Amino acid sequence: MKRIAIIDFGTNTFNLLIIDKTINGFKEVYSTKVGVGLGLGGINENRIHEDAAARAIATLKLYKEKAVSLNVVKIVAFGTSAIRNATNNTEFIERIKSEIGIDIVVISGKREAELIYKGVTLDLKEDASFIVMDIGGGSTEFIFGNREKLFIAGSFEIGASRIYQAFNFSDPYTPANCQEIENYLENGVGDFFDTIQTDQLIGASGSFETFYELLSNKDYPEHEYVYLPKAALMAQLERIIYSTKAEREIDDRIIPIRKKMAPIAAVKIRWIIRKLNIQKIIISPYSLKEGVIDEVSI
Repeated sequence: MKRIAIIDFGTNTFNLLIIDKTINGFKEVYSTKVGVGLGLGGINENRIHEDAAARAIATLKLYKEKAVSLNVVKIVAFGTSAIRNATNNTEFIERIKSEIGIDIVVISGKREAELIYKGVTLDLKEDASFIVMDIGGGSTEFIFGNREKLFIAGSFEIGASRIYQAFNFSDPYTPANCQEIENYLENGVGDFFDTIQTDQLIGASGSFETFYELLSNKDYPEHEYVYLPKAALMAQLERIIYSTKAEREIDDRIIPIRKKMAPIAAVKIRWIIRKLNIQKIIISPYSLKEGVIDEVSI
């Protein structure tokens, strides 16, 4: 058995997962997430802003302390969109190594999508084909496949943080704002969906879990795949899209970083449901960090 910490350096959220891994599987010991907002202030200029770097450092110091306190013997850390596209990523990575002693492996969008697929299908029981959607701050991944095979995957730089910083939206959003977002998405994905046919959407944790909690008014059940009724979800998405920032600020079900960007995530989910005529929506409790587990040697 080996106790391992996995850190997913997301553009919006840093995720920490600590597990005991054996030759037969793994057991979760601890998990948490912090809305660092690594992409705020510079993602559309392909830079990590100094304020964002400082937030990242502070969070990673806490993660390292937690890992040490739980006797972790190995830390693996993965950088995604904000880091891989930043012109100052070498400086940032070296600073993390120097100040905290954590090595960051920067992965490509293709690799990110593959790991998300491995995580999402970790304990999936569905036999039918599906489209996975992982809404990140910098990129959004779409993966078409079934639980046995990944057919086609794409990673697109259409993340919520990029959109949030690229436009000046009204408060609350207007239908015209929503159309701007949808145009941005269509341009971003190009012809990716032209040959994809499926009526089943799997949302990879993150924003999807938030919408579940808003819809059900209870915490997301750990390690469970949850089915969402389409009509109820669509109504909830509409409510969030046209909510005010002040309304979101007082909603404890929305984590701070998502209070800014929840309407964008809602527009994106509504867009894909309409685009593919999705009828069945599932939330996966697993994503990239769980997809890494199988590849970490013990």
